[in-house]
Amino acid sequence: MSRPYVLVLYYSRHGATKDLALNIARGVESASGMAARIRTVPPVSTVCEATEDTIPAEGAVYCTEDDLRHCSGLVLGSPTRFGNMAAPLKYFLDGTANLWFTGALIDKPAAVFTSTASLHGGQESTLLSMQLPLLHHGMVICGIPYSEPALNKTTTGGTPYGASHVAGQNNLPLSDNEKELCVALGKRVSALAKKLLIKTE
Repeated sequence: MSRPYVLVLYYSRHGATKDLALNIARGVESASGMAARIRTVPPVSTVCEATEDTIPAEGAVYCTEDDLRHCSGLVLGSPTRFGNMAAPLKYFLDGTANLWFTGALIDKPAAVFTSTASLHGGQESTLLSMQLPLLHHGMVICGIPYSEPALNKTTTGGTPYGASHVAGQNNLPLSDNEKELCVALGKRVSALAKKLLIKTE
């Protein structure tokens, strides 16, 4: 039997969302017995005939339906696009109707994360709207509780709705508080996934 895993699925254009994903994965794997499986989605072309290679040239491999079907938990990430998730991630989620039909994701824990160029650039609306398809899949949404000290201290990213980052105009690195909250979120999803696995065995 393969080791249970939390799927950290993201789309990243300039690398900030990828950095969030890597820190969340650290948190996932800090809980014993749970692995982090990092996956991404291909960009969406404006040219209908354009296609992407099956395997990207660099970074995480593309997510498959089976990656999502067999996960014990999910952490979903996207840069903010006008207060919403980026089109490539939405396109991928729009193709998961078969998982919805079979109830494959029901009762699995899920969380979300995002990156914006400005402090008030739509982080919270993006995080909340990203939760909607997960709720339709019957997943159990978890955020970041205020028992995490960094949530009260941060002056950049970090919300109770999920991990976030303020990249600024110059693609700033993650702050220490942002990293702490990423790790905390990954750890929380991992711990909940482990508890739910025990209850269903």
